[in-house]
Amino acid sequence: MNKIEIEQSKDKLNRLAWLLDSTFRIPGTQIRFGLDGLIGLVPGIGDAAGAVISSHILTQAAQMGVPKSILLKMAFNIGLDAILGIIPVLGDVSDFMWKANQRNVELLNDYLDQPEKTVTHSRFFVAIMGLVVFSGVVFISILGFLLIRWLWLSVEGN
Repeated sequence: MNKIEIEQSKDKLNRLAWLLDSTFRIPGTQIRFGLDGLIGLVPGIGDAAGAVISSHILTQAAQMGVPKSILLKMAFNIGLDAILGIIPVLGDVSDFMWKANQRNVELLNDYLDQPEKTVTHSRFFVAIMGLVVFSGVVFISILGFLLIRWLWLSVEGN
């Protein structure tokens, strides 16, 4: 994409993020929400539909040549929004508070303005998340081993 196309796409994505995350304001407060929060209220398919719509920003960022580490961070934002949205009540509140689309557009804008700094931060984030996932797998594996060992010893009568 050339600079003009990138700027046009950036403007469209900023408007989309605003529409999805900040279109409406609760009167008398500074709390804003958008169509993503409203779509998330539909049981069963609302959060999945919101994630599909949010993935448009991710797709556009990939077409602009954004590095994988930033795309992974964007995917994390979308995934967390969708996973939290599954939880009754908490999910509905998180749809109004998390604003994954605005976070992702900010990441994209930061990358376009300061690519090296943004890539460094996103690589650090991906490394930390990888460590958390690895630690979780090790922890669950150890718990599984200890449970099986305890069951085995219980069956043997020791």
